[in-house]
Amino acid sequence: METLLWLFLLALALLAGGAAGFFGRQIITGRRVQAAEQAANRLIAEARAKQKEILLEAKDESIRIRNQVEGELRERRAELQRQERRLAQKEESLERRSEALERRERALAQREREIEALRAQAEQLVARQQKELERVAGLDRDEARQLLLQSVEAEAREEAARLVRQIEQEAREEGERRARNILATAMQRLAAEVTSELTVSVVPLPNEEMKGRIIGREGRNIRALEQATGVDIVIDETPDCVTLSGFDPIRREVARIALTRLINDGRIHPARIEEVVAKARQELEASLLEDGQQAAAEVGVTGLPPEVLRTFGRLKYRYSYGQNVYYHSIECAKLAGLIASEIGADVELAKKGALLHDIGKALDQDFEGPHALAGAEFCRKHGVSPKVVNCIASHHGDEEPATIEAVIVAIADAVSGSRPGARRESLEHYIRRIEALEKIATSFEGVEKAYAIQAGREVRIIVKPEQVDDLTTMRLARDIARRLEESLEYPGQIKVTVIRGTRAVDIAR
Repeated sequence: METLLWLFLLALALLAGGAAGFFGRQIITGRRVQAAEQAANRLIAEARAKQKEILLEAKDESIRIRNQVEGELRERRAELQRQERRLAQKEESLERRSEALERRERALAQREREIEALRAQAEQLVARQQKELERVAGLDRDEARQLLLQSVEAEAREEAARLVRQIEQEAREEGERRARNILATAMQRLAAEVTSELTVSVVPLPNEEMKGRIIGREGRNIRALEQATGVDIVIDETPDCVTLSGFDPIRREVARIALTRLINDGRIHPARIEEVVAKARQELEASLLEDGQQAAAEVGVTGLPPEVLRTFGRLKYRYSYGQNVYYHSIECAKLAGLIASEIGADVELAKKGALLHDIGKALDQDFEGPHALAGAEFCRKHGVSPKVVNCIASHHGDEEPATIEAVIVAIADAVSGSRPGARRESLEHYIRRIEALEKIATSFEGVEKAYAIQAGREVRIIVKPEQVDDLTTMRLARDIARRLEESLEYPGQIKVTVIRGTRAVDIAR
């Protein structure tokens, strides 16, 4: 009985617990549902609020875009209106121009008609005048035309000659002024020493006994020395010196070096003489390249072949009219560079051409012809540029100058050779040249007297005024200058001045 009671109580307790759990679960579930509904309501409210914001933003954006589009449309409409106004103005301007052109064409047509009428009247007047002139003068139309043409031709020739003389005078004055400035600038910037040619070299002796040793037994030493060097050994009463005489400066230099070494060594006999002379000749040949390189470096010229520089070094022992050709070439290169820089020419080309312009004077008999052409051929064979070769060949007029630099080389050569103290000539040669100048000048018709002045660098001619007029004096000066260029050889240039003076005398009674 008690067991059943406990079981009953236990069942009741279980039922009560299940009912309590069921109702508790229902309460919890209801609360969760309520919380979920509240969250959903909040989300919905937030979504609605955001939707309103998005809608407001979209409306604002659409309003902004619409305003922007409307503004662009207004600007385009305004631009179109401006273009339409411009087109309208252009159309109006074109219409006005068209009307003006039409009026001008009508005026021109009217003017042409008037001109035609005037031309017809003029032709009639000319015809009547021609008939009247023929009647009065007794000449037909062709004869009158010929006389008129002759008169006009004479006047035109005289006017042309006068104009040519004026233009030549102005061009000459301007050219002389500019050339004088350029040459003066170049010459002022260059200071060159004056050299003189020597046909003898003097070797000092330590004592008078050395003369006998140089002569040797029965003169064998001096004969061996002269035979080996090709120069004359002059031993005279001049104390403590021996004179070497010869027109070849290179041979003379070899003899000087060899004799100086023999005197210092003291061993003087034929075998030793031949040995020392051969060694002196080798050393001199070796120094030629150094001399050429030194000259090129002094003037700032590069790119010349070694054989050309070695041959150029031989010019150190060559002279022309008393002027050392080696230093003359260096001076010409400096002058040419200065002149080229003044006028904007190629300085490098001018320097190369001027440095090598006299290289033909260092060549032997293998190269025939004038030294300018021989030097040009030598440089052409050794790969020197054609422009430099033309500068060499044309500096004495053997070829036509192809570049302005070739003309500059000829000018530099003339300036270097004609400056005071650069060259000297014998008195006899100088007198012959002066006489030839005056003889050529007086050989022309109408010349009364001719005087060579300024050491032959100017010739003044006095003409007969009754035979030579002012225009003829211009032609006479040119003809005499051309004859001098063809007939004479001279350094620098010769100025030809023709003087014509008319003296009118009358007596008042």
